Amino acid sequence: MPLTYGQPVRLPRGQSPPDRCLVEISARHTAFLSSATLLLCAALTGPALAADEAPTASVSAPAEDSVINTAPPEEPEEAVTEVPDDAVNVEPTYTGKPAPGSTPDARDCGQTQFVYKPTKQGRQHHKGVGPTNANYNGTSRTAKSTFTSEVTGEIGVAVSGDLQTSVNTMLIKIKEKFTVTVSAKLTAKLGNTISVDTPSRKTTHARYGVWRLKHTGVGYVIHTNCTVSPEKTVVSYSPYRVGWYLWEN
Repeated sequence: MPLTYGQPVRLPRGQSPPDRCLVEISARHTAFLSSATLLLCAALTGPALAADEAPTASVSAPAEDSVINTAPPEEPEEAVTEVPDDAVNVEPTYTGKPAPGSTPDARDCGQTQFVYKPTKQGRQHHKGVGPTNANYNGTSRTAKSTFTSEVTGEIGVAVSGDLQTSVNTMLIKIKEKFTVTVSAKLTAKLGNTISVDTPSRKTTHARYGVWRLKHTGVGYVIHTNCTVSPEKTVVSYSPYRVGWYLWEN
């Protein structure tokens, strides 16, 4: 029987299907197959694709990214320094001197210890990768706006203050204190898509990137003679998850 794409067929009464589908169907040719073979091929392979078509991958944003804000993402309040990839394991060089011991036989605390203690967890802050997209709805009805990330980029840790340990040590302490998963860096990839409703006469803005968690802590040094340096406040922004930030005006 001639095969027409999309034509339904039935298995004749009493006829068993073959053990496997041995025929590959191309949308460019007319094929002659038994009814049983055609039915089994349809069951195993699903909808047919043209020979020169390739399925496209679609990566959709999680539901939590669909929250519409009323203003652009906030920048860190502090003057922060972005930590390079090759510096996350580097222990800082301490140039301070220990306070004099009270007696010649003052206690010995062993090697100098560099300490970081997280004290507070703040909100998530969004750091963008690539350009911010926007769509204006000039109609009298609500319209769907679809945005797709255009570049791939990495976002790392940002720090303000005098961190007395490596960034990795700081992240370990944050994880232990607040039971959260933060990373030295996360990658926001090309091709992620999000769709939201844009009201009439409104503009929806969309920025793709990495959400970072803000933490406040203190850093200090315990010297070999057991004296302790003054505590210094450290504010950090650590990669938490990849996603979108949306706002409307």
